[in-house]
Amino acid sequence: MPLVSVVMPVYNGERYLAEAIDSILAQTFTDFELIIVDDGSRDGSAEIICEYMKRDERVRPLRHEVNRGRADARNTGIAAATGKLMAMMDCDDVSLPERLEEQLRFLGANPDIGGVGAGCRLVDHELRPLRDYHLPQQHALIAFNQFFDLGFMGGTMMFRREILNAASGFQTGRRLTDDTELQWRLLEAKSSKLAVLPNMLLLHRQHHQPKLRNSDLRKKLLETRRGMLRGILENLWGEAPPEDTIERFWRLRPHRKLSWRERRLAKRDIIRLIDAMISHNWIDPGDKPLLIAEMHRLLERSSPRLWQQFCHWRRHKFGR
Repeated sequence: MPLVSVVMPVYNGERYLAEAIDSILAQTFTDFELIIVDDGSRDGSAEIICEYMKRDERVRPLRHEVNRGRADARNTGIAAATGKLMAMMDCDDVSLPERLEEQLRFLGANPDIGGVGAGCRLVDHELRPLRDYHLPQQHALIAFNQFFDLGFMGGTMMFRREILNAASGFQTGRRLTDDTELQWRLLEAKSSKLAVLPNMLLLHRQHHQPKLRNSDLRKKLLETRRGMLRGILENLWGEAPPEDTIERFWRLRPHRKLSWRERRLAKRDIIRLIDAMISHNWIDPGDKPLLIAEMHRLLERSSPRLWQQFCHWRRHKFGR
């Protein structure tokens, strides 16, 4: 049996599918199986998968006759997998050759870590670089930044099999935010820690979707994320958070600004959040200074540009 099972869901992915498969088959670590779940594709994806199955015995194809969504496709792959480690991969991304080897080495050296992601480079459809996606690396920062839409990229993750089994995999039937929902459940379960490697090990395609900004799908996506944020805060605090608290948390994402009063209220709420995460054993008490520093970084980023420049000058001049 292979040590690693790579699970790749595919739905009408013929344009980039061969490139994604090639990037896995070219890994420096070779003891893996690649389980490709065709989720009811109506294009030429099935033919491409069949060709690769003939060329390389590590390719294992599965198929849904009707489209059920990425979460269900991933669960089908996980259920069929034989490896001790489960690596996620999307059908339009490219894994760099050392990805599996570096993640496997990290998990081997850190038995307390149940899942590890990696940095990724956002690229266009022709793999031209757009920007690097820098992610929090320590478990405490990963947990904290989940509240501000900065969690790890699901397509970069490698999990220990028992962690996914304990969580019952991805939420059945979910078609939006399936990665985020799983991350929340893993954090709530407190069964293992998460980490992210700083190395850029994945090229993630950013597809140009000019109509998405004001579409019903985008509105539904945002409502889903806000609902999840509301529910997690309620579980941690033991009461429903006020809507203005949800709004401030939401606006602390990149490129949003808060007034001085809003920043003061946000600081109060974040300290309450950190204390609740400690009391619920999401993070260790010793991580509090790290998260307080991250809180100040978030609040500074949400302040006017001139104030940010002053804070930068003060740190440079006085070291604080």
